[in-house]
Amino acid sequence: MPPSSASSSPLPGLLLLLSVTTGLIDAVSVLGLGKVFTANMTGNVVFLGFAAAQTPGFHVAPYLVALSTFFIGALIAGHVGQRFGSRPLRHWLIIAAFFEATLLWIAALVAVSFDVPSLQPAPALFAIITLTAIAMGFRNATVRQLKVPDLTTTVLTLTVTGIAADSSLAGGGNPNLVRRIGAIMAIFAGAAIGAVMVVHMGLALPLLLSGLIVLIGTLLCVRHPTAALPHG
Repeated sequence: MPPSSASSSPLPGLLLLLSVTTGLIDAVSVLGLGKVFTANMTGNVVFLGFAAAQTPGFHVAPYLVALSTFFIGALIAGHVGQRFGSRPLRHWLIIAAFFEATLLWIAALVAVSFDVPSLQPAPALFAIITLTAIAMGFRNATVRQLKVPDLTTTVLTLTVTGIAADSSLAGGGNPNLVRRIGAIMAIFAGAAIGAVMVVHMGLALPLLLSGLIVLIGTLLCVRHPTAALPHG
């Protein structure tokens, strides 16, 4: 298979779609689950520090659950990548998409009976954190193994750094500028749409939509001829 950064690869388009779902899921977790991230673990480590210092509004348990279950998701994805990485790319992507979408849809089902203002019932809170964190850990590890430059789908710190450090103002050649800006705009759009949904419609709909985007986007991606070849 040609390098995934080549124009013939369907992966960049898929990863931009997945970046939209990151914004949706961050809206669900931060706005609906009590200031916890399930897609981006840097924030959880910081919040865990706040909680350890007994800062009002921050509690240790949600962050530990998010971190540990994200780790589990990444571990599962590592095993899947080892097993399917040498097979046709579409096999790997379809398995990943069904795994992630299923977890998000189960989380959406749990969210139907969850009350955002009171964060109750507590079992539902931790179930949604667990399901979405496993899904995002799996996603992160899978995308890491796909090695598509500047499209992690969840983290933008290095993307913003790259835009500045590689810019013509810094003497660089602006490599992957459109892709980098696209990644920022995708997460921004997902977060904005997700915020509206969470505030006015609850958590179930953005979780359901996220799973649909993951699955439909992947099924469209694997129709590309290069998806019949191993990723390499």
